Amino acid sequence: MNDKITIRGARTHNLKGIDVDIPHGALTVVSGVSGSGKSSLAFDTVYAEGQRRYVESLSAYARQFLERIEKPDVDFMDGLAPAIAIKQKNQTRNPRSTVATATEIYDYMRLLYARCGTVTCLHCGGIVRRDTVDEIVARVLTQPEGIRAYALFPIFRREVKLESMDGVAAPEGIDTEGEESAPKKRATKTTAAKKAAKVVKPAAEASTDSLTDALRERLGELRKRGFNRLWQLESGGDTRGKIVEFSTPESLLELDFAAAQGDNPERPIFVLVDRLALSADIRSRLVDAIETGYRESGEIVFRTVPREDNEEPKVLRFSSAFTCVDCHRAYREPEPQLFSFNNPFGACPRCQGFGNTIDFDPGLIVPDKTKTLDEGAIDPWTKTKYRAWHGEMKRAAKAAHISVDLPWFDLTQAQRDFLWEGGSGWTGVRGFFAELERKKYKLHVRVFLSKYRGYATCPDCKGQRLRAEARAVVLADWVSGKAGSGATKNICEASALTITDAKNFFNALQLTPSQEEIAGKILEEVRQRIGFLEQVGLEYLTLDRLSSTLSGGESQRIQLASSLGSRLVGALYVLDEPSIGLHTRDTAKLIHILEDLRDLGNTIIVVEHDPDVIRAADYMLDLGPGAGELGGKLLAAGTVDEIKKSEASITGRYLSGRTQIAVPKHRREPGRERLILRGAREHNLRGVDIEIPLGMLVCVTGVSGSGKSTLVHQVLYRALAQSLGQGEEGQKDLPAHLFRELTGTQYLNDVVLVDQSPIGRTPRSNPVTYIKAFDAIRELFASQPDAKRKSLTAGSFSFNVPGGRCNVCEGDGTVTVEMQFLADVELPCEECNGTRYKAAILEVKYKGKNIHDVLGMTVREALTYFAGHPKIVDKLAVLDEVGLGYVRLGQSATTLSGGEAQRVKLATHLANARGGASGGAVGVRGEAKRAASRMLYILDEPTTGLHFEDVSKLLVAFRKLIDGGGSLLVIEHNLDVIKCADWIIDMGPEGGSGGGSVVATGTPEDIVKVKESHTGYWLAPVLKGEISPRAALKQERATEEQEVA
Repeated sequence: MNDKITIRGARTHNLKGIDVDIPHGALTVVSGVSGSGKSSLAFDTVYAEGQRRYVESLSAYARQFLERIEKPDVDFMDGLAPAIAIKQKNQTRNPRSTVATATEIYDYMRLLYARCGTVTCLHCGGIVRRDTVDEIVARVLTQPEGIRAYALFPIFRREVKLESMDGVAAPEGIDTEGEESAPKKRATKTTAAKKAAKVVKPAAEASTDSLTDALRERLGELRKRGFNRLWQLESGGDTRGKIVEFSTPESLLELDFAAAQGDNPERPIFVLVDRLALSADIRSRLVDAIETGYRESGEIVFRTVPREDNEEPKVLRFSSAFTCVDCHRAYREPEPQLFSFNNPFGACPRCQGFGNTIDFDPGLIVPDKTKTLDEGAIDPWTKTKYRAWHGEMKRAAKAAHISVDLPWFDLTQAQRDFLWEGGSGWTGVRGFFAELERKKYKLHVRVFLSKYRGYATCPDCKGQRLRAEARAVVLADWVSGKAGSGATKNICEASALTITDAKNFFNALQLTPSQEEIAGKILEEVRQRIGFLEQVGLEYLTLDRLSSTLSGGESQRIQLASSLGSRLVGALYVLDEPSIGLHTRDTAKLIHILEDLRDLGNTIIVVEHDPDVIRAADYMLDLGPGAGELGGKLLAAGTVDEIKKSEASITGRYLSGRTQIAVPKHRREPGRERLILRGAREHNLRGVDIEIPLGMLVCVTGVSGSGKSTLVHQVLYRALAQSLGQGEEGQKDLPAHLFRELTGTQYLNDVVLVDQSPIGRTPRSNPVTYIKAFDAIRELFASQPDAKRKSLTAGSFSFNVPGGRCNVCEGDGTVTVEMQFLADVELPCEECNGTRYKAAILEVKYKGKNIHDVLGMTVREALTYFAGHPKIVDKLAVLDEVGLGYVRLGQSATTLSGGEAQRVKLATHLANARGGASGGAVGVRGEAKRAASRMLYILDEPTTGLHFEDVSKLLVAFRKLIDGGGSLLVIEHNLDVIKCADWIIDMGPEGGSGGGSVVATGTPEDIVKVKESHTGYWLAPVLKGEISPRAALKQERATEEQEVA
């Protein structure tokens, strides 16, 4: 195989026929300004060709299930390895997919629990197990040497029928024929678990004759096998019992058959296998006796013979069945499928493995968890018609010793369960709704019930998604038999742990030698994969976190951890900004995992802007010099040191420090106008209080998982949206427990969330329509003489409505051809040749170009083309100012990255702030109340996908928004943006359960003085003008160590 990937004449998109060599077995970073062609080279050329060649080698049948990939526009490529792309976008929509399933950790956990888990009885909490011959021999030989014992087995085999539950032949089945008064050590008993697995009795107990027939037949069988002695306890209390030979019918008269009947007979009858004097020398006789008992009845009983009359015998009972050691109910042994919520064998029958059901939502029934029961925490009972229930609840609470003056969130779980489920004659909230359900034929009752209905946690599995039998299997730190804390966890509880806690739990597990032989490698695989997730900075995520709720950066790093876990060698990995969402502290972990992936023998190509990742590269390609048509050239290639010296490389100038984003000489001072949020509680937020000065650039910082997005998106924005306007149509009131108080909203007219969600979900959505510049462009074309002569209006130049658009493709420009067993093919529309418009529309031209030509222009080209039309230019200019000058006016919204979509939205708001134009900026109040001078803009990592040069332009746009009277609240990890902030709110100190608090607030200079602040630690060298903060801090630590030495 070649030692490099050779590319000659690459012309994909804006690439200018470049020639590139990429070394194998190296970490190569592709850098350059936004739109310079990085993704075109890495993904649309290298990855696309590698994937296309692989797919082409498959059969036509296999190809129908794979994505169709166009051949890149390149003259020659050689040295390609099997290619794997790990992109930013989270494309998981499966509601069952979790972090554990996506990384295959859950597959190994299922195996581990099936092979090494301890099954506990659903009825009495006892251990369920099968006794092996070796274990029985060891147990019996622990008795004092020389003591005599009988080896016995029951006359009749106890056969257990494991019935299917809920219509599924699932791995379950328990004998529930025992007494109802049996002690209940577990509270997981469900309706499904109450179904019986009946004991097949040897004969009908109603007839002594039938019992005699069965006994006669059984005794005959035993005699043929060489057994001729029976044993039974005597009624007089003699613990030795009596042995009876059954050679003749008369000898059986000595046995009491009446006392041997029933499920739990007073004095059962056994067959005597052997009489033993216990010692180490009789091991072979013990094994023979055990195997005989198992073969004949599935059980073996060893009963010691007392030496003295007052001595109690020891009875050791063993079974070949998988039964509870206490209540002897039988179960099936757990299999991996039992622990799968994607499989009917393991999924909770009620919620089908989703963890929630459409039921009455506790969050709507108790909307304000800060209220006490007396103040009306339970909302339905505050209504006049149902006030009587409020009084009943108070009486029931008093009887149950529950204070009605405690806030709801201070009540224990047991107290909440009592109020919800009822007890002691009190029906509870659930009983209240059950009564109303019987009256829902009345319209007003149905309306009332609908107010409190939503997705609620499944009452059977408590949101854990698995059936009771799966939840009854636990792993413990005492599996080795050594002393420990005794902590046990079932697979659901283990999945609910954060990555850090799961690492500690599985590292603490100790297996017995036999378990180690069976599952040692499985446990090691679980530990390794959890370690990989920690290495990529995701230690704050829980294993059961739904994949669909992850950000693009989190999703990408999970794929990266999975790739490392797969241990592939000789592959080509192409990654798109894996550092997105990572705090500077965690970037070193990411670099380490990339190096590990490389050291396995893989080739890594990373499109990246993070300076630390770039400096860690073995090889570097810098594209540019500009974006769009101005880019696509290879400016420099080589090691990082070689790139630093290159005069042509823009990235090199920033890496070497020749060009820098300067620290502001003056910062805006906080004024009297500020937002104050108190008592924010959601996820890991711990009653957070924050103050946000208005008219400034405020950055919310902190390590991943510290609570930044929760605080800003889920609490502050939602609270402001509700306070300043009606919010989204049909949106329910916010739960009052989210925050205690919000003040300062009188200083704002509107709040706008500029996130990274797509600006449209169809190919017809594009930047020029979103920013509302297309309206003026269509009006310009409609004013042309040819258009007037044909009576065309501005609407005729729209591809979204009938009139001027092509009737065949309906304005899409393409038609989809179904290929049956092959993948569907999208072809240019033959009617309009992909132009979207009718021929008459395309005949109308302005400056020699028609509407289709205009949509194919980049923003920069359009600025020159429409010079003299300020209505168009003013809107397009802001796209260029935020670094989107390379984007084509008609580029489909589906092809824009999250960062590009966010900047299109930012440009829209910037245009409105500058010109007061209506449209495009959608806040929570509507057009009539919009005033750009009193707007709060909330942005989430706006530097995603931005080069150093683009970040500099973005900061200029920020200043213009603030100079126009707006306020900016930005969630950010980029140190260049953080150092330019006027005010910082630093969250942490760690992620997940270790975060949720405000570590520091103030100017950047204030933050670096706080020792607990990770942001301050990395920000300090940046404020001093250091080019590489990581290198500067490393040198500083080395100097301190030398001084100490």
